[in-house]
Amino acid sequence: QVQLVESGGGLVQAGGSLRLSCAASGRSSSNANMGWFRQAPGKDREFVGSITWSGSATYSADSIRGRFTISTNSARNTMYLQMNSLKPEDTAVYYCAARPPYLSKWNYWGQGTQVTVSS
Repeated sequence: QVQLVESGGGLVQAGGSLRLSCAASGRSSSNANMGWFRQAPGKDREFVGSITWSGSATYSADSIRGRFTISTNSARNTMYLQMNSLKPEDTAVYYCAARPPYLSKWNYWGQGTQVTVSS
């Protein structure tokens, strides 16, 4: 089992920055692959990127590459999403997720944190 708690969302102006945190706990948390997703109003949930606890990260799309950075602090069992140069189209609820490395399905989810970027 893995429990995930996100924090750090809020309202920011376009061009600003936010850092989201995802604190992981539970017996399987240290072995899980971690990921960020987002869901904008009226849209499907979208994969943002993922990372292993050793720090190997992948990102989903050119629209965020170079602006978003995923990192981890394994000592704190915490994953981060640093978001720079934010755009109004980044407005969404951001979720962290976890899965065992041998599965493709993300089966643990946090409650989500709202990010709103004003123009």
